[in-house]
This record gives sequence, C-alpha cells and structure tokens, in this order.
Amino acid sequence: MTVARGADVLSKGADHRGPRGMKNITCIDDLRRIAKRRVPRAFFEYADCGSYSEETLRANRADLEKIKLRQRVLIDVGERSLETTVLGERLALPIVLAPTGLTGMQYGDGEMLACRAAHEAGVQFTLSTMSICSIEDVASVAPKPFWFQLYVMRDRGFVRSLIERAKAAGCSALVLTADLQIQGQRHRDIKNGLTVPPQVKLANLFDIATKPAWALSVLMGKRKTFGNLEGHIPGMSGVKSLAQWIASQFDPTLSWKDVEWIRDQWGGKLIIKGILDVEDAKLATKIGAQAIVVSNHGGRQLDGAPSSISVLPRIADAVGSELEVLFDGGVRSGQDVLRALALGARACLIGRAFLYGLGAGGEAGVRTAIDIIRKELDVTMALTGVRRVADIDRRVLADQA
Repeated sequence: MTVARGADVLSKGADHRGPRGMKNITCIDDLRRIAKRRVPRAFFEYADCGSYSEETLRANRADLEKIKLRQRVLIDVGERSLETTVLGERLALPIVLAPTGLTGMQYGDGEMLACRAAHEAGVQFTLSTMSICSIEDVASVAPKPFWFQLYVMRDRGFVRSLIERAKAAGCSALVLTADLQIQGQRHRDIKNGLTVPPQVKLANLFDIATKPAWALSVLMGKRKTFGNLEGHIPGMSGVKSLAQWIASQFDPTLSWKDVEWIRDQWGGKLIIKGILDVEDAKLATKIGAQAIVVSNHGGRQLDGAPSSISVLPRIADAVGSELEVLFDGGVRSGQDVLRALALGARACLIGRAFLYGLGAGGEAGVRTAIDIIRKELDVTMALTGVRRVADIDRRVLADQA
C-alpha cells in the first residue's frame, strides 16, 4: 500500500488539514459545539442524533456516567503505557475510529483525512460502506492497512465485489454490521430532508451559505456522493433520499448463513458489529468471528434497547476468553474508555467523538479528538493507580472494588 500526502492526493487548492483558530479546546464537547456551528444542520444532526425518541441514545451516555472510578493514591505510576493490541495489530491507545456513514459530508474528503489522522496517531480507522470517499480513495492516502465495514445489500454479487475491493486495498479486517437490515426511523433526517448530495432548496442554500469553510471543503473534495456505490449500483445517480435507498437496497433476510458465506468470501479477520445479546455473542463465536463489537448502533436503530455499557460485562464474561470484545456506544472521554475496558472490552470504537473533530477542523480536528481522549485516559489511569492498559480491570471501579 502506498503512502501519499498533500494536495496531489487530496483535492488541489484546499487546506484539507482543517481551519485554524481552534484554540482553548479541552474536551470533545468543545469540538461538538464548533462542529454544530460549521456543519450544515442536516449533516450535523445525521451524525449527532438517534432514532425515534432517542431513549437509547441518551442511555448510552447516562449509563457510562453512572459508573464511578476508584481513586487510588501513593502508587508509583511514573511510567505508564497506553499501548495495546487488537487482532494482533499494535495500537498506541485502545481506540478505533468507528465506521460512520457520510463522513465526507462533515468535511470534504473526510474519510481520507480521518484515516490519515488515525494512523498518524497510532490507532485504527474503519471505512463505512456508506462512505463518501471510496475504498480506493482511502487506500491511496492510508499509511497502513485500514478496516472495512460491510453492509449487506440484496445484490450478493455487489457484496462480493465490495469484499474483493477491500481485499485489493489491503484492508486488514472486515467489520460486518449486523443491526441495520431495516433502518430505525431517525426523525431529524426526515424533518431535514436529508439527501446526498444536499438538494437545492432555499433553506439548504441559506444554511450552506452561512458555512463557507464547510462549503469550500466539500466543493473541493474528491466526491459528493457515496463513493463505494456510485457507478456500481443502479439508482445512485442524482439526488437520492438515504432512508428510501437503504429501504430498497439493504437486505432484511440477512441471517447467520449469510455470515458464513461472507466469512468464506473474505477469508481474513472478521468482526461482527451490533451485538447486544449473550446468545448472539455465542453464535458469533461459533461461526468463527475473531471479534465482536458490543453496540446498539449509537442509539440509531432499536430505540428502547439497553445501553451498550449495561450489557458489556455479561457478554465479555460469556465470550471474552474465545474472541476479542470491542465496545461502541457513547464514548466521549478517556474516562469512558477506561470504564469500558474495566468491564471487559479490549478497545473502544469512537464515532461521534471523531466526527465532531472532523466537522470542527478537518484532519486537525480529528487529531485533536484523538489527543483529547489519549490525555484523559493517561491521567485517569494514573489517578486510579494503573500503569498499563493491560492491567485495567474491574478493580478500578468504585462499586466493583
């Protein structure tokens, strides 16, 4: 895989590392506030919001915040290491950038920028099937192999071709998202009339006109619609409602037999994302997955489902000795990462946290988001008396001591 940088790879004429002026940023919430100002409402709320009444979205955060940490003193924590391994890959800290749709609509060439920022920070990046930049686009700038996330379409021939393209790009793991055969209704997307690219309406034009940095980044970006799909699937030309397209293309008949077929087509490391139940975790183990992601899709699918953190301990206890358990859902800080690791996760996937950084400041914003979490995790480990990520367990939790 070749490494390529700068204006020769990303669109010429634009500063893709992101706008300047991001001073006094101390936490992910700061990045969120900036992104809300800089990204058009439809795309910001696509990333920020959940399905139906957003009960599960709120629970992901609330349940994490309920977990209290055990403060320890007079322990030598002078030398600390945040390094870990996930599926044999060495990471500088235990986070992975989650697969997120429409990343390139938070900032032009967003997937390419986020992948480069992640790899430069020593963590892993996952490209969504529903990305704006294509697999090949991201491979052209990635310093090392990245992960690819697969949605299963009705057209199995196209699914096979996506898998082959991921292989050709050198992707080191395939992440099969299992919880989006049917899309949970997201009220904000309907109210905002979300389309990709945005429809030319008076309200949209006014919103975009007030966000010139965003508009320039997207205008100068390599693509304006779904890079992995355009030219490969009929009906992807022109303006298209995302919800309608998903309803027509995603396959509600997806089953464990299909997972076996995907496993055999891929032939490499397989991660199943969207596990919230111990029985499903055991089935994933039986089918030969190397890892699972405990996830409720960020509160964007089954509203009323439990928070990811509330089910993590049971799942980790049931299958953690047989495969690697990753965690996704509401992570906004290094403290959240430590909480999830203490309850059995090997690493955390972050989605909204890095998207806020991307929307706030392009590649520089993603680097800032990762660095915020790194620093918070480092300090939190020290104050709980832990020197190595490998030593984090339930003893760091106040109610588990």
